[in-house]
Amino acid sequence: MKILYGVQATGNGHLSRARAMAAAFAARGADVHYLFSGREPSQLFDMQGFGDYRVRSGLSFVNEAGRLRYRKTLLSNHYLRFLRDVRALDVARYDVILTDFEPITAWAGRVRGKTVISLGHQPAFDYAVPVAETNLASELVMRWFAPGQVRIGLHWARYSPLILPPLIHLSVREGVRRAGKILVYLPFEDIAAVQSLLKHFPAFEFHIYAPGLKPEDRGNLHLRPTSVSGFQADLKDCEGVICGAGFELASECLALGKRLLVKPQQRQMEQASNALALAELRLATCMPRLSHEVVETWLASNAFAPRVRYPDVASSLADWLLAGDYASESLARLGDHLWRSVTPDCAVPLRVRPDARAAPSGAGWAA
Repeated sequence: MKILYGVQATGNGHLSRARAMAAAFAARGADVHYLFSGREPSQLFDMQGFGDYRVRSGLSFVNEAGRLRYRKTLLSNHYLRFLRDVRALDVARYDVILTDFEPITAWAGRVRGKTVISLGHQPAFDYAVPVAETNLASELVMRWFAPGQVRIGLHWARYSPLILPPLIHLSVREGVRRAGKILVYLPFEDIAAVQSLLKHFPAFEFHIYAPGLKPEDRGNLHLRPTSVSGFQADLKDCEGVICGAGFELASECLALGKRLLVKPQQRQMEQASNALALAELRLATCMPRLSHEVVETWLASNAFAPRVRYPDVASSLADWLLAGDYASESLARLGDHLWRSVTPDCAVPLRVRPDARAAPSGAGWAA
């Protein structure tokens, strides 16, 4: 079987998930070719696991000071180039196209009648998961940005029989915790504002990662550029994490039992919904905006951090994909197998309202 795997490179979560899948495919000798879009080639890092990969412009999103900018997103993308890339991509030699929110591979496969499998967190929104700040544009993007006939959604709880547990790097192992060490990853926020906020807590050491930063230590602030090795080293031995409400990093924090404070990106339905789900499941503290009071309370709370043990989803999913049976019943059986290994049991959400789509509220949210 020959597989074309498209990955949306705008966010590091998609890349992290793809690294786990690439390792699983390589261990099985699978014939997989990779295509990335949404980021300049010079901004990609730690890509050695993907072999002779390809990069295209694709479609991406404009974020400024913690907000998704819809108008700038619409105006900044090159749609004719995107259509040319879709038309030029040769998919005839592939048996299956796997896409993690990557639109070129998804649409090239769709228009040529190929089997397209959408993998990631976005397909989970096909089901009755907690949803916040939704609108028609967000729902259309979730469904049609990178469409697939087979849709494999990942989430922290089994809101549907067709949802699988988080797919994370099992190489991430906890080290000896350093009291007072906090890892910070807020790439869409104003980094100057983040530094201004955190410097007021000198009892804690903040290791701040963001694209474009130069390595520098400023008192209790330690600035670092994004890198897989450096970030994972700090993740292993930190006491807690302050980050956006992206799915993949939050999943890694839960697997390591890290205290988690998330700040969702404004006007971004997926992140607002993730924060809502984390609050409902009582897995994290969530703040709608950067707040001295919330950070101070969270740092002082020393609250218990739940540790969720996830199975090796990447290996099981690679086996499932290579077996070639993509019926819903087969996916549900895979879900049964994987969720049985999740502890504590998240197969059924702790609390799901009859209208699971509502604004953020309830336990876990800080004003």
